Amino acid sequence: MNHQFYRKNKKEQNRILFIIAICFLVIILLSIIISIYSGIYLIGILIFTIALSIIAPFFDMPSLKKSGKIIYHSPLLITEKPKNELIKIHGGTLFDYFFVIDKDMNGKQRTDFIIQQYLIGLLSIMEIHKNDKGIKIRGTSYIINERTAKKLGFKIVETDFIQRIILTYNYFNIMISSSIAKNKLIFPKLNRIITFETDICQLLERKEYIEKLNKTLKNTVANNV
Repeated sequence: MNHQFYRKNKKEQNRILFIIAICFLVIILLSIIISIYSGIYLIGILIFTIALSIIAPFFDMPSLKKSGKIIYHSPLLITEKPKNELIKIHGGTLFDYFFVIDKDMNGKQRTDFIIQQYLIGLLSIMEIHKNDKGIKIRGTSYIINERTAKKLGFKIVETDFIQRIILTYNYFNIMISSSIAKNKLIFPKLNRIITFETDICQLLERKEYIEKLNKTLKNTVANNV
């Protein structure tokens, strides 16, 4: 898997996480000082909450991968372990975007690359679960739009209340991820984030289309890098 973090040895990974932890502590210390001197303690609480939501994936993702609670089907498409015949899929987190996306790509190239990584992941899921006919697949994305999701064999479903709370809490995380994906500052509108669902049979019916689209995007990305 072409993920720069996981390709590093354990010592290098720990060094990166240590630096991130130190930066987080410095930010928190500064926010406490500002809060005390200004007398506005809400500042410290807000900065702590925002900073925690931003750095959390850098620690959560390696830990969850190691424990087997998440599975990388491509560097930018992750699934939770199947539960009650449901596979929850997730696009790459801020952690993954930081270590996977080529900094020299422009916005269009990055979007093409991200979608192509999604397609690689979907093909992997299809191969692994091709005989599990009862399996459903559900995900939420701010990269894939409704039109693309339907072409891939998904239907749009309502984003549940808990998911909306999680998205709201992680707004600044999503903002930075979106900005990296588009290579410009983005303030995402949470009401435009969609939740999509399908089953393995419907996905397999679209396999040929997904393979062709993956090949097309792969060539496009390779030619533009």
